[in-house]
Amino acid sequence: MEFAVVKGASFSPSCPTLIMPALSIGNVGQLAVDLLISSARARRVAYLDEPSVLPCAGNDAFGPDAVGDLALALEAYESTSHGVAFIQQRSPVITGMMVSFAKNVADFISNIGKDHIVILSSLDSGKRRVIDASSDMQVYYLSSCNEDGSDPEYEKLGWKKLEEYDPSHKRWSCLTGLVEGGDFSEDMVNDTDEMTINDYYASLPFAALFSACKAKGLKVSCVLCYCSEGDNMPESFQLAEAVCKLLGHGPEKLHGNGSNGWTVPLSWKSIYGPPPDMSIF
Repeated sequence: MEFAVVKGASFSPSCPTLIMPALSIGNVGQLAVDLLISSARARRVAYLDEPSVLPCAGNDAFGPDAVGDLALALEAYESTSHGVAFIQQRSPVITGMMVSFAKNVADFISNIGKDHIVILSSLDSGKRRVIDASSDMQVYYLSSCNEDGSDPEYEKLGWKKLEEYDPSHKRWSCLTGLVEGGDFSEDMVNDTDEMTINDYYASLPFAALFSACKAKGLKVSCVLCYCSEGDNMPESFQLAEAVCKLLGHGPEKLHGNGSNGWTVPLSWKSIYGPPPDMSIF
């Protein structure tokens, strides 16, 4: 992965934690990262060039006004006042190249000196085995702290380990072999024939990123939630709040001027397009 540093900027050693999304249903991870970047007033430090990611370009995502400052497919941001860095991904990975992308991301993160990676992503609520309708959105996690993915510190936050993670399971072990340079074919991970419920989780982007960062010796955590397609702004707020808990401070400590310290990104105003022309009615 190549990158171009913004003029006058550089990667700061005072930002050891890096937060990034793993694309999935509802784009909750991407929305949460945009919310965190906007609220922390993080500044863009680099444009990333990764051949496995489809190119895209759009208007300024954060504002407060759309001034024509381009937003590209992969960008890096940092907030030195909060000691956190971000990678935002705005377009999908080319089919069949997810493992290559994950390995390149892990190499890049290691090279710029980050030591804790937090991956935000969502899971298809249709795959959920047990539904607890009596509580708010449940946060799930995976951690490289222990081999089984558990972490006592995250349990104290009320989060639940993703039970479907089993490093000895065929598809998870195949994924580990791929990121460690084994002779497996990446098609084995992407093959959907006779896919079981456990296979579903191992086939998602967060799984490849988690496995690649873990294989690189990096501390990595996945923060996950279930959702459906539709308006997923509420889930993105909750996932962003979960990250604040993980980092040890609340959203009210951010620089945001909105409710509870959040600053809603400019890009959210056009998520569903402009309102209809009322003259047609």
